[in-house]
Amino acid sequence: MNSTLHAVLSFFEKGGPFMVLLVLLSIISLTAILLRMRRLRESTIIPRQITDAVEDLKPGDTLEALFQEMDARPSAISRILRTLLNHLNWSKSENLEAVQTCARHEIARMEKGLVILEIATGAGPLLGLLGTLSGLVSIFAELGGSGDPVIVARGISEALNTTIVGLAVAVPSLTAHSYFTRRIEMMAVQMESIAADLLAKLYQPQSDR
Repeated sequence: MNSTLHAVLSFFEKGGPFMVLLVLLSIISLTAILLRMRRLRESTIIPRQITDAVEDLKPGDTLEALFQEMDARPSAISRILRTLLNHLNWSKSENLEAVQTCARHEIARMEKGLVILEIATGAGPLLGLLGTLSGLVSIFAELGGSGDPVIVARGISEALNTTIVGLAVAVPSLTAHSYFTRRIEMMAVQMESIAADLLAKLYQPQSDR
């Protein structure tokens, strides 16, 4: 156990100052992933109870049950639907524009933190490459005229540590970014469908202005 720990610490220690930056970047990226996983749960963004309340609503029904569900479960969809309900005295087209503006704001809130993963995806390999190049420069500067191939090979191996860690940071960051982006797109479509359904029920053809 101690030998394994020592080997791991030695691996990171040989990476130099760029390894420190990569470790910090990995911690930031992991934190962003965990926070997005927690905040992008469907039950948090689109509670099933609110969806059911909209589906059960019939033209002419009271909106009390829907308001109760939205008050009990603050979420992105509840804020969007509340915007819709607060502007029922507007025309359907004007109300739709207000809802779309609110929806864009909610999607921007959902995307908060993804930029960190995008940065980690690009910066990880670049920092790894910089660490490798820095290590190679130091190796060749110290070797001078000795040219021992064993020493050169060992030095190159150690210099490549930062490249390995850089890619190890970039791959999960890219995967998480793609997954969360797709998930947000799917939930945005779902929220648009719910809002359109409620608009259709509240604005009947004869009352549309």
